[in-house]
Amino acid sequence: MMDEYVERTARVLDQPYELSAIPATEPLPRRRDRVLEMPEVELGILDFLSLFGCELQVVAGERASILGRVMQPANRLRYEVRFIEAAEDCLPVMDDGELKDEVSEAVANKRESLPVAVWNATWGVEEVERLFTRTEGLYPLEPEPGTGNLAADLNTLNAMLSPLLEGETGTQLAGLGDIHQQWQAHQAPGQLIVTARMLITRLDDASDVIESRLKDRPLCLDGRPNNQSEVVQGMFFSVFIERVQPYLARVRRGRDDIIRPLAVLAERQRNVMPEAFEDWYARHLKVEGDDSLWAELDASQQRHIELWQQQLEECGLRPGA
Repeated sequence: MMDEYVERTARVLDQPYELSAIPATEPLPRRRDRVLEMPEVELGILDFLSLFGCELQVVAGERASILGRVMQPANRLRYEVRFIEAAEDCLPVMDDGELKDEVSEAVANKRESLPVAVWNATWGVEEVERLFTRTEGLYPLEPEPGTGNLAADLNTLNAMLSPLLEGETGTQLAGLGDIHQQWQAHQAPGQLIVTARMLITRLDDASDVIESRLKDRPLCLDGRPNNQSEVVQGMFFSVFIERVQPYLARVRRGRDDIIRPLAVLAERQRNVMPEAFEDWYARHLKVEGDDSLWAELDASQQRHIELWQQQLEECGLRPGA
């Protein structure tokens, strides 16, 4: 559609055109560059045995088991939360002062490292890679089933993690695994990013055509329409207004519904965000800023509309005039 739009714009304006190569988008940083090292804060075996009768013994025992040593990020986050809560419940009934100090220190250290566990359970999981795959083509012209569910899941995730990032461990994490599982069925974020890059390129191609015509001989003399200007106006309404603009609006809605919540998910964790993730985040998730792909798309769209307004105004055909 966009290739044809550039070609038809050039044809009705009687100008040469070129379909520029669409630059590749950068992949999500590799998992080894996204995952943060989680500090190990565990109780000694003798202290562990002395906690018999306290829930902390059960929680710490899970971590000490074979399966506990290879916990997936979501389960590790749940474990960290359970440890903090169980330890804080145990502290008031502890008689051993030395042990009490050790557990108190463990709680403090685990609270300090909790943002690392949250990061690994969101941006460090393998499932997030499916969201940002670049192999599933462009964002579809028509809505696809499930896209709304993805947007709802992202908002649910942000609401779930918000109190946790503020140090409140009472949040429920039962739905975290289901959200990760759903991510494997969605590719909209990656499609939106690839589409934004394509739209910038093709809008700029078409804008260059219009700009070259404006610098060339006037399409109309003394602001009076003619046969060619009527053809131009017809193409503008039938192609740009009726086909291209609705797609631009659809992509913008996708950005607001899907990319923005992902940006929030990353922004709230800036204090632990790996350096390797910073540039990718600023380029592909932030909707504002000099490096933002989305700000670049907004600028390309604005330039394109303004050039069309100038071109049509030259013939007294500017919409709304």
